[in-house]
Amino acid sequence: MKLAPSLLAADFSRLQSEIARVEPHVDWLHLDVMDGRFVPNLSFGAPVIAAIRGVTDLYFDCHIMAVEPGERLPALAEAGVDLVTVHVEAAPDPTDAARRARDLGLDFGLVASPATPFEAMAPYAELCDVLVVMTVEPGRGGQPFMAEILPKVETAREWVEKRGLRADIQVDGGVNGDNAGRVAEAGASVLVAGTAVFRAEDPVAAVEGMRRATRIR
Repeated sequence: MKLAPSLLAADFSRLQSEIARVEPHVDWLHLDVMDGRFVPNLSFGAPVIAAIRGVTDLYFDCHIMAVEPGERLPALAEAGVDLVTVHVEAAPDPTDAARRARDLGLDFGLVASPATPFEAMAPYAELCDVLVVMTVEPGRGGQPFMAEILPKVETAREWVEKRGLRADIQVDGGVNGDNAGRVAEAGASVLVAGTAVFRAEDPVAAVEGMRRATRIR
């Protein structure tokens, strides 16, 4: 199980110390790039990512919430991103985006919002290093976990295993110590948690709690 705290929930006035505190205890750093069009909110882009790239060696998992995700790839690659994930709602045929990502040396994945069935991603699963199932609506942190989406996680896991694919199954949205075990049991191999980590009184204890929960199941 990989844990990827979402930087969106961190204190932006002290990003370096926020990252340093959790870095020894997590696997990836999740970066939400929002354009104010695909989702209403704006977050941050390549300049901020480039700045934090200089203070951590964590694997950068960049979730692109933008109407033209492929156009952002060169700047994100230059900033130091390792993985880009794009919404299948924004790129219904992500073949070109996947090719561009590979050409830039990036890992690639697809994201499905809660209302989007797994079948929208399935034809392109072989292109992906990660398949992301969102358990909140994209674009805003701190939303409650949507447990009714767990069957989609199970479907994604079954699809990948039956075909011998390499893709991780990532679950993004509302994940915390109370539900991490159920998410792992459904088949997730990467957990994104923002508020549950960076807004916790003790972020390290929160991470360790999620690790314990996923080992118990």
